[in-house]
Amino acid sequence: MFVFENLIAALATLIDFVLSAYTWVIIGRAVISWVNADPYNPIVRFLCEITDPVLNWLRKNLPFLVIGGIDMTPVAAIAAIIFLRAFLVPTLRQLAMGLA
Repeated sequence: MFVFENLIAALATLIDFVLSAYTWVIIGRAVISWVNADPYNPIVRFLCEITDPVLNWLRKNLPFLVIGGIDMTPVAAIAAIIFLRAFLVPTLRQLAMGLA
């Protein structure tokens, strides 16, 4: 059973890292939206391509997040990530410890 324990613990660590990195990507995307960034810059294109699916889904399904021209979808996305990091990751770690 230690194999499954280690697998779930590693999965929890990986999910935590990916969610943390995605938080910084969303923050970077929000910062470049405040300046007149070159849309053909590879970094800007990468940030847009990686965040657009989540942010566009939030804009479509939660239209009240765009208030008077201020887009609050990055804040909502980061709040969802914080929830997942606070709920999903510890749950997986406790599940792994329970398999021991």
